[in-house]
Amino acid sequence: EAASVKSLIVQLCEHFYHNGWSSGTAGGVSIRVGGPDENRPYRVFVAPSGMQKENMIGDDVFELDMDSKVVEPPKTPNLRLSACTELWYLVYKHRPSTKCVIHTHSINSQMATLAFDPSEKLKSIKITHLEKLKGVNLAYDDVLEVPILDNRPSEDLLSDQFEVAINKYPKCNAVLARRHGLFVWGDSWEEAKILIENYDYLLDSAVKMKQILGIDPSVPPPTKKIPDEEKKENDPPKNDSNGENNKKYHGAILVSDSKDDNAGFELVAKNTEDDVAKNDEDDGAKNVEVTKDSDDGFRGMSQAINQKDVSSNAIPLLPRNSKILLLDIEGCTTSIAFVKDILFPYVTANIESYLVNIQLEELITIKSNLVKDIKKLPDSHSCRSLIINNNQDYKDTLLRSDILKIVNQMVKLDIKATGLKSLQGKMWKSGYENGTLQGHVYSDFIHVLNWCELQSIDVYIYSSGSVDAQKLLFGNSTEGNLLKYLKGYFDTKNAGGKKEFASYNKIASMIGVSPSEITFISDAEAELVAAKEAGIGNVIMSIRPGNAPLTSVADNFPSIYSLLQVCGV
Repeated sequence: EAASVKSLIVQLCEHFYHNGWSSGTAGGVSIRVGGPDENRPYRVFVAPSGMQKENMIGDDVFELDMDSKVVEPPKTPNLRLSACTELWYLVYKHRPSTKCVIHTHSINSQMATLAFDPSEKLKSIKITHLEKLKGVNLAYDDVLEVPILDNRPSEDLLSDQFEVAINKYPKCNAVLARRHGLFVWGDSWEEAKILIENYDYLLDSAVKMKQILGIDPSVPPPTKKIPDEEKKENDPPKNDSNGENNKKYHGAILVSDSKDDNAGFELVAKNTEDDVAKNDEDDGAKNVEVTKDSDDGFRGMSQAINQKDVSSNAIPLLPRNSKILLLDIEGCTTSIAFVKDILFPYVTANIESYLVNIQLEELITIKSNLVKDIKKLPDSHSCRSLIINNNQDYKDTLLRSDILKIVNQMVKLDIKATGLKSLQGKMWKSGYENGTLQGHVYSDFIHVLNWCELQSIDVYIYSSGSVDAQKLLFGNSTEGNLLKYLKGYFDTKNAGGKKEFASYNKIASMIGVSPSEITFISDAEAELVAAKEAGIGNVIMSIRPGNAPLTSVADNFPSIYSLLQVCGV
């Protein structure tokens, strides 16, 4: 593992060098592995100081313990620890879930500390209403605030300011040093890499907005009202009850140049009161009021409106449009009712008897993981009060009681979190093995899998449930063991959150294809939006009995009522 981590640090350093962020020996990377969750000590790996980052090898990397003591020095002689090492440990101390910290010297980060205040007294930079904010786990209209430290002759002298900034800005994963560079961290090396790339982009955008356009990136843009959609003017004229030509035609007047009914017409632009379109201020959906004069189309709708329905949101076909199929589970391959009415209740009904056979050491780990889940929830969340008896006086009975209360409440509130999923997965495994549980799949799913196998289409699963839970469901399904049909599995741990566009880019990278080559099917609007933003080629809404009601967002995607609808040539 040590050799692998060292090699990874070398690759990251070389990558940042080629980005222009670590030239002239600048910058550094630290990765932490192990810890109580894995029942072993932490190990911290640190790139050396004063070495050209593009020429490093794994043997140049230091291995330390959590007391900053060198456990395994580099094989290359005369190397020095990075001056940032003290800062790495401050991040690991105050952000316990952090697994990777990156420091770069990009020109964008340096200029961002200077461009907005020539007096150099600015304590933070604020950025809002940029699409890339989603890349740092914020919404488009959220405000990103990155603290700025006053630089010192060496990084270790920044430690006091650095520690204050980490605690003052708990929602930010980055710190800027004036006239210096950027520090970013994440819960995995993948997340840290994604974050620093997005932070650099945002800082570059902010500087250019200010210097080139004179726009303050911290100020929201003026509110713009979207004009009513113009009507298509292609409906033919029709006769009124008196046999006369009705001259009204969706925002125009048809003017006859002859008394002869067969004479030609010319189209003269003119708004009429009979053609109305309203913007729904609540959800942005457009409601069209169709007048009596618009009854020439299907069910009284205009031909233009019907044609729009026919020509838009065509369902992609496999393998013509894609040879990579990525599927959600709940509401797509499997009934939501199975998960909510069978799997989740199975846990709450059997948790007490399950815990009876669990030894003290594992009970401690289970509770520790559940407490970590709770601490990630907002301060106002009702589950925060469940962090009880959090002391070192561990007793079997007390631990079982605490775990029972926490699990029942988290399941009741439908909280999806890593520690809870791990426990649920172990319990479900027991249920599947003894035959109590059998994974539900819709009857069309096995036929789709057979079709995909014949057409050389690779099928992957992406669910909020853990990979182990996915394999249990499909390995013990009502249609038998389906694992042989599935190429791979993704969950929130190995890919990221399903509502984050970066997760879909990561999946594409892990599969080894461009996002545009993937077809993704889900019943969740937010997931489809994120996939579309990531450039997934075909994004499809799954509509099954019992799925959540849809909003106008679903209108942006083709919808299917059976997975068989994507099977074609």
